[in-house]
Amino acid sequence: MHRVRTIEGIREALTTPDHAGRRIGLVPTMGALHEGHLSLIRAARRDCDVVVVSVFVNPTQFNDQGDLAAYPRDEERDAHLASRAGADLLFVPDVDQMYPPGDSTTVSVRGVSEPLEGAQRGVGHFDGVATVVTKLFIAVGPDVAYFGQKDAQQVAVVQRLVADLALPVTIEVCPTVREPDGLAMSSRNVRLHPADRQRALALKVGLDRAAAAITAGSAPREAERQGTATMMTLGVEPEYLAVVDPATFLPAEDLTKPALAVVAAPVGDVRLIDNLPIPPRDAGRTDHP
Repeated sequence: MHRVRTIEGIREALTTPDHAGRRIGLVPTMGALHEGHLSLIRAARRDCDVVVVSVFVNPTQFNDQGDLAAYPRDEERDAHLASRAGADLLFVPDVDQMYPPGDSTTVSVRGVSEPLEGAQRGVGHFDGVATVVTKLFIAVGPDVAYFGQKDAQQVAVVQRLVADLALPVTIEVCPTVREPDGLAMSSRNVRLHPADRQRALALKVGLDRAAAAITAGSAPREAERQGTATMMTLGVEPEYLAVVDPATFLPAEDLTKPALAVVAAPVGDVRLIDNLPIPPRDAGRTDHP
């Protein structure tokens, strides 16, 4: 695996005779790779001729500078894991490469970026995501880009971005990878204290309770109430637990269409998110109030 640190360098690497004209897969990451990331790299390896993994802790999507400073970084470990999973190129730009002096352009996706994570973290969060993803797509020129379902609202923002700008890239969304006890894998999990690690399971338990309520015939708002109450009994108070339309992230009303239960909660000093797809209900079924 070859490591590249500049935009010029990644472009040159992808136009060599070995790589030119071949199907390029991109896995954008902020490093601290775990099995969730590696599953994306392996999917890219199966589908593509050339696999690029980017590692860039994007400062513009952090609303909390303490969170940015605490974000785990270990380039050598990431390079080893990415190579073993099948990456051909590791793109590791620094901040000046992605945001050169005088940089004044921001990509903003309205609508889907505004509720839930947008409301909690501020409009700048998804502006930062949309901007850095656009820059990565321009630098690498992938045919396919791979994202994890765990960051569902981020995925919806990227899909809207690609559709609105007619970008020539396919977005492939891969399932959330979980620990054996159900906790969604996240780079932030390593920061959980032992007692908080057990409490963090409340997110998945709350989602399961909300999904079960939907299956039993409850309306979305009642399912949200049940999921929230379940989390509270486990000692975790969610910032939100909502049943939403997965394309808009607005409250789901028509359960004959696919829905998504989403949750965010602080566990100790670590903020976690998770989600659970809810399959469509039979059209003739009536919700309980």
